[in-house]
Amino acid sequence: MPINPSVVLNDLSFAWPDGTVALSHLTTAFGRGRTGLVGRNGAGKSTLVRLVTGRLHPTSGTITTSGPVDHLPQRLQPQNDDAVADLLRIRPTLTALRAILGGDAAPEHFDAVGDDWDLEERTAAALDGIGLGADLERPVSTLSGGQAVLVAVAGIRLRGLPIAFLDEPTNNLDRRARSMLLDMVDDWPGTLVVVSHDRELLEHVDEVAELRAGGMTVFGGTFSAFEEHLAVQQAAVEREVRVAEQRHRTEKRQRIEAETKIARRARAGRKSAENMPKGWSDERRKHAEQTAGRLRAGYAGDEAAALTAKHDAEGRLRADESIHVELPDPDVPASRQIATITLRGRATIVQGPERIAVAGDNGLGKTTLLEQLVGVPGARAHPLPDTTAVPHVDRIGYLPQRKDSLDDALSVLENVRRDAPHVPPAEVRNRLAKFLVRGDTVDRPAGALSGGERFRVALASLVLADPPPQLLVLDEPTNDLDLTSVDQLVDALRAYRGALVVVSHDETFLDRLDLTTRIELR
Repeated sequence: MPINPSVVLNDLSFAWPDGTVALSHLTTAFGRGRTGLVGRNGAGKSTLVRLVTGRLHPTSGTITTSGPVDHLPQRLQPQNDDAVADLLRIRPTLTALRAILGGDAAPEHFDAVGDDWDLEERTAAALDGIGLGADLERPVSTLSGGQAVLVAVAGIRLRGLPIAFLDEPTNNLDRRARSMLLDMVDDWPGTLVVVSHDRELLEHVDEVAELRAGGMTVFGGTFSAFEEHLAVQQAAVEREVRVAEQRHRTEKRQRIEAETKIARRARAGRKSAENMPKGWSDERRKHAEQTAGRLRAGYAGDEAAALTAKHDAEGRLRADESIHVELPDPDVPASRQIATITLRGRATIVQGPERIAVAGDNGLGKTTLLEQLVGVPGARAHPLPDTTAVPHVDRIGYLPQRKDSLDDALSVLENVRRDAPHVPPAEVRNRLAKFLVRGDTVDRPAGALSGGERFRVALASLVLADPPPQLLVLDEPTNDLDLTSVDQLVDALRAYRGALVVVSHDETFLDRLDLTTRIELR
């Protein structure tokens, strides 16, 4: 445990109302500095953050913090009429400050302002630092997903609470925005915990805390150093498993050989006893049975001990599950026109099973172009001149950036069956199991899911759609996904025989898709 920890979790457990256990008897601590909280999708990272920040309450155990905690959620959910000031969460102070400057000397305004008399100046500097003007009344709806994240993080810096948790902060950020965020992380005051699968971000932390199998392992160093440590550790465990397997085979062979010798001696003893007086033969038989019993027990005990050692070693191997994605075959002929994407008057025809990437900095309208393509109600006109997207098919599967295609009030099963009403519930459950969504989780409201779980459920809805989509439109699909799940998604998309239009800032992911065309917004 770190000296003078900022956050202490003691014997912490949490179970959802349906009884599903998310965390069990977890004891750990976060110290001052920057910690990267990592773990597979569904390990409980976002649940842990919501517990520490008071959005959930423990089933048992305690959480102690050295001061107030601020939080960037995995999904920003601004109201329709929210402005930048609301996303910064400075509206009450700003309103009070403006009232005072306007001549209203009510005591509650001074209480609200406190020492923040220079709030507007500091806010203007913060927004300028992330490449946005100081228009505090700008509607949040006009910001890109990446711009919104930067504004929310800037708000956390402005408030200056001693402890902050950022849940997947690099989602939706372009290269320039990522650089700005990394600069903020590098000089972050106080205690910062970042939940992330982003390797680059995790190179800017002081320690890595991995949540796995209900326990927490803390490693002092960056994520690459942590991976090197794991690789060395796992290589040693693999050698231990091989030695244990060899020992078990040896002990099993020796037991079988011993059993064979005992059986032969027993046959020989019975034969020689035929020529002995009965008393002598009975005594000799009894002695032989006792000796055989001791030998059997010894060899069986050695074999059992070897088997236990083998199982113990195998239990330390990291064999994590991954999702199993099989996209349906929409049978799209190469000659079929799928869509027309026009950028500044120059048209690109998406034809047959082509793979198209739409790239560009935050704020240039990538998501707007996708919303036009899939026909989202109320989709805005594109900010670039003569830039549109028109579909030529009506079987389109869409995975939006914020995964808000799910109805938070409905269960997972109900959400998936909206797109597959004719598929029996049992079959839906079987399909969801391939996405590691099992048991009572299927009956849990979608609003209780983590970001990775929301993605898997949304993707399962596309997979079950009947008839299957001829065009898949994916907006930042690798957000919230662990590295193994990204590998599975890549394999599925490479095998998909329909058309694909994807927006992503993950260049490694795009490079692996064998793209046909790249459309760059400028």
